[in-house]
Amino acid sequence: MRRRRAIILGAGGAIGAVAFMLGVGAYRTRNRPALSEVLPLPIGEMSWALTDHRDQSVRPTDWAGHPVMVFFGFTWCPDVCPTTLGDISLWLEDLGADANRLIVALISVDPERDTPAVLADYVSNFDPRIIGLTGPAEEVAQAAADFRVTYRRVDKDGGHYTMDHTAGVFLFHPDGRFASIIDFHEDRRFAVPKIRRTLS
Repeated sequence: MRRRRAIILGAGGAIGAVAFMLGVGAYRTRNRPALSEVLPLPIGEMSWALTDHRDQSVRPTDWAGHPVMVFFGFTWCPDVCPTTLGDISLWLEDLGADANRLIVALISVDPERDTPAVLADYVSNFDPRIIGLTGPAEEVAQAAADFRVTYRRVDKDGGHYTMDHTAGVFLFHPDGRFASIIDFHEDRRFAVPKIRRTLS
């Protein structure tokens, strides 16, 4: 009798645990953001307006028909940004003449300090095909929203500040569709083939 009761109680507990897990799963599914809220918009659906390091206006429509590579960063960045831009320069070198088909852009998340002139000086340290983009804070915020990028100012002692930001490199097909992301410090053996697939 005791054994039978133990089996019944055990089975009841197992069923309760399964029901609980199913409930948690259903809750997570209901609260999980849709894929469209996580992936960048197609280039043609973006609506930002920025200025490049040559002081020329740039809009998403200017990129129509081109494969695109975009990285968000800022010129005062101590490590991630110069490292990534150095990597991008090496990837472009590996691509050879095919790299000329790419539009490659650094979008600054620090428009307060990153004027077109500051960006011009900064990008001159890397491959000349990399353009720097900046603009009013609201346009930078619009670009970040379109690319599904996050960033925030972090104040430091002495009135100084830095910027936390998404560090991936975004790739888009010539028709504007999102292709993939190259992660920070991703090996060139994997990064360059990702870019080549974007070109085709």
